[in-house]
Amino acid sequence: MLDRVLVLSGLDPCGGAGIAADIETINQFGATPLPIVTSLTVQNTQCVSEVQPVDHQLIIKQLNALAEDIDIDVVKIGLLSSVEQITAITNWLTKSHTVILDPIIKASTNDELLVQKSIDTLKLELLPKVFFLTPNVFELEQLAPNLSEQEAVKSLPCEWVLLTTTESSEQLIEHRLYHQGALYECFSYHKLPGEYHGSGCTLASAIGALIAAKLDVDVAVKRALDYTYQTLLNAKRIGKMQYHPNRISP
Repeated sequence: MLDRVLVLSGLDPCGGAGIAADIETINQFGATPLPIVTSLTVQNTQCVSEVQPVDHQLIIKQLNALAEDIDIDVVKIGLLSSVEQITAITNWLTKSHTVILDPIIKASTNDELLVQKSIDTLKLELLPKVFFLTPNVFELEQLAPNLSEQEAVKSLPCEWVLLTTTESSEQLIEHRLYHQGALYECFSYHKLPGEYHGSGCTLASAIGALIAAKLDVDVAVKRALDYTYQTLLNAKRIGKMQYHPNRISP
C-alpha cells in the first residue's frame, strides 16, 4: 500500500511554493499526496499581491470526503490564511493524525501572509496538535516572542521543532532539531547565492513523506534536508527574481 500524505496549502501560480511544491516533493519519495488548496494567491517570483482564502466549510467537506474513503495518518500543513480555516481544520484533526506544520507567516519575498489574529489562533488552537514544526527564526519569534531561542522552543507544545537559522555564520545555514524542548542535533549546509522560492515547503513535505514511510524522525530530517539542499543546488530561474527549486530527480 502506498504511503499517503494529506497536504493543505496555498496555490502558487508560478509553482515554486505551496501545493505544487508539496505534490512534487511527496511524489519524489514514492508517496501519494492528497492535496487540498487552502488559499488562492496572486503572485510570481517577485511578490505576492493578493491572498484569497478558500471557504473553510468547503475544506472540511473535502477532508471528510477523503477520510470516508482513505486512511490518513500524516498531515502536512502549510499556509492557512484565515482564522476560520485554522479553527475548522484544528477541530477536524484527531489524535491519530501526525501533523507536520510549516508555520507560514511571511512569503519568501517578505510579503505578509497572516494577520496577528490568525497567528494568535494558530498558536492557541493548532500548535497543541502539531507533532513536528518547521519554523525559521522570524516565525519562531512570532510564535514565541521576547524569548531566547531555547526558551521559545521549550514554550511550544510540539514534540519536535526544526529551526532554520542563518545567524550562526555568514557561510552556513544551520538547522537545529529540538525534541521536547531540548537540542537534539544540528545540521549545517553552505549558503547558496540567490533567492529561493519554496524551500520551506519542500523541506516540510519531504519530512512528512519520510515520516509516512515510518523512518525515525532524525533519519527523516537528515534525508529531507539533503534532498532540499539538492533541489536548491539544481534550482532553475524561471522568472525575474527568485529561483525555483528543482524537485524532480533526473
